[in-house]
Amino acid sequence: MLLTDEPRRNVKRGVNRDEKDRNVHPGAWARFAAWRRGRPFVGGLLTALGGIEMFFSGQLDIGKIHVQLGIEGLQATIIPVLLVLLGILAVAMPVHRIFYGVIALAVAVYSLIGVNLGGFFIGMLLSTIGGIMVVAWMPKTVVAAEPKTTSAQTETETETETETEPEPEPELQPDREPGRDL
Repeated sequence: MLLTDEPRRNVKRGVNRDEKDRNVHPGAWARFAAWRRGRPFVGGLLTALGGIEMFFSGQLDIGKIHVQLGIEGLQATIIPVLLVLLGILAVAMPVHRIFYGVIALAVAVYSLIGVNLGGFFIGMLLSTIGGIMVVAWMPKTVVAAEPKTTSAQTETETETETETEPEPEPELQPDREPGRDL
């Protein structure tokens, strides 16, 4: 290597680490996969892709047809940018995923009338599915290990449970009716 005293082990392209180095320093793909597992990545990506598709469908002409609703097509720019932003924010801040997912769902459904039939239905479907996936995503919960009990502890617990007698039910007073307060 250039900056270390170690000689280069393998001359082949792409193979310059031995097995020990791989275990100590995971590759970029492994770090990305670990990062991706902790957030609603696929849902945010689909939401952002739906917004990108809507943006470009709003800028296209199909023959002589150019459909835009709203004030000079302002919605055709704001809605896709908002969907891309919501997709990125859902991935960047998974704690607020439900808020971003619900807003993305509402904006995606509104895009049906606001942006060329929701980007000719493709962008609306991508953003809707992405918003649903963002809302439905749950982080993995770490289950704490229960402390191990010895057989002596379980025997003493069962003995104390069998020795206790159930408490008698309280008796009603004869001069009062039940459920009536004085």
